[in-house]
Amino acid sequence: MSTPTHPWTRHYQQGVPAQITPPTTSLVEMLEDAVSRGGRRTALEFFGATTSYRELGQQVERAAQGLLDLGVKPGDRVALILPNSPQHLVAFYAVLRIGGVVVEHNPLYTAPEIRHLFEDHRAEVVIAWDSVVDKVQALPADITVRHIVSVNLLEAFPLVKRLALSLPIPSLRAKRRALHTRVRGTVPWSKLLAGGRIARKHPRPGLEDLAVIQYTSGTTGRPKGAMLTHRNLYSNALQGAAWMIEAQDGRETIYALLPMFHAFGMTLYLTFGILKRARIVLFPRFDVDMVLDAWKKSPATVYCAVPPIYERTAARAKERGVDISSATYCISGAMALTDRIVEDWEEVSGGLLVEGYGMTEASPVLLGNPFAPSRRTGTIGIPFPSTDMKVVDPEDPSREVERGEQGELIVAGPQVFRGYWENPEETARTLLPGGWLRTGDVVTQDADGFTTIVDRAKELIITGGFNVSPTEVEHVLLTHPAIAEAAVVGIPRADGGEEVTAVIVVADGEDEPSLADLRAFAKAQLAAYKVPRALHVVDELPRSLLGKVLRKQVRDQLTGQSA
Repeated sequence: MSTPTHPWTRHYQQGVPAQITPPTTSLVEMLEDAVSRGGRRTALEFFGATTSYRELGQQVERAAQGLLDLGVKPGDRVALILPNSPQHLVAFYAVLRIGGVVVEHNPLYTAPEIRHLFEDHRAEVVIAWDSVVDKVQALPADITVRHIVSVNLLEAFPLVKRLALSLPIPSLRAKRRALHTRVRGTVPWSKLLAGGRIARKHPRPGLEDLAVIQYTSGTTGRPKGAMLTHRNLYSNALQGAAWMIEAQDGRETIYALLPMFHAFGMTLYLTFGILKRARIVLFPRFDVDMVLDAWKKSPATVYCAVPPIYERTAARAKERGVDISSATYCISGAMALTDRIVEDWEEVSGGLLVEGYGMTEASPVLLGNPFAPSRRTGTIGIPFPSTDMKVVDPEDPSREVERGEQGELIVAGPQVFRGYWENPEETARTLLPGGWLRTGDVVTQDADGFTTIVDRAKELIITGGFNVSPTEVEHVLLTHPAIAEAAVVGIPRADGGEEVTAVIVVADGEDEPSLADLRAFAKAQLAAYKVPRALHVVDELPRSLLGKVLRKQVRDQLTGQSA
């Protein structure tokens, strides 16, 4: 929806179009094209074991037929509860091949969290890592699960590593237990693939068909299922390819560090990676030494992650003397990227590290900084091709605010979701007429279109009639030499307002600062009403799997509520 008349398009990297060519087929045809063109080239690498594009296509066809044999029909939801692994990618496309709907789940979810989601989407077939099968089998009788396909991650390991893990050595036994659990009452993944391939003539899904239900907290309340179509996901992959305009088909190596059950990881690896026919190096979890060991064999060219991962990778690469200069495309998301992390990464890698922005409801990427000197660290960049944005009055989203004024970011484009699964009320609150998506983020936009997040609307602290941005206060606190990590939250007061409260982790080797010291430090950079009036010191802050500090959990812990 972006047009060349928008001011931000002149800051695009040379060659990046204002509009993408819209997709005309589903993700299934996208995969089949990659398989046809990729042939014997490596598609997946997992602890040294490789799968070619041809082999990937064959496995998808066999898994798809296996799902048909289990009775999966077009439109049926199939739950995936898997870490990053070859089986995850095969399962994803096998479900799509037969017109099914993928429902992604975090393997670390508790049994109550899994129950809540199953009560909502009601998937009757589950493909799960064997280590979490017990959580599915513990679902109450009123939730119907007809089949559980259990995945043994060790089956995707190279033979030599499988043999090593079978040795009667305590440390190896512990590793084996962490990767695999014996289960009963399931269909083994190997059995699902044991039949023939799906018939070529079997119907494929359409461009507008639902592909994925991705759960998110959205802007309010409990998790909701964002409905993403084949058009949404394919479009975002094409937008990513347009943004990384110099990335070569069949020549890039992408490190799958972020979980594929998360929207960012799903698009980076499951759609963009396949579109570009890249070598996708899979990591079930982030381990910096494991990553650097893999780098020596298959150097990453696309290394998209979150700030803590860049920080740890740069520091460890410098310590070990590992050359990471192959990392050409590095986009950071999920949380603010500091100047220090950018400087450290670019010093070690020699390449650009830019910040982007997205949300699950947009497949997820919406804005990004260009891979060019025009990038602006500290901003989330400018809209992707075919993406439009406005900054509006949160109380009246039909009114745009003046340029430079704070307001809520709303966006539109082919990647914006269809709505929330069986939740028309939340859909109506989130999707505006014309397909505009309310992000719930408070931003400012400069004259060139570069956008800066001020804060989440729901996380603003109200004190003395003023709004306080937690992010702004945290940025100041993190410049204090004694503070390694910080979260700022509002704690309710008896007068109905909130008290600005700082929760910090003390840096190694530093003395714990007092509240008086902290206030004196902050007052030099913040208005008085923004300065914390209470201080708590903790050993660690709660974080999501992507490393983002969970302010709500911090606040709940301080107020005595259950997190």
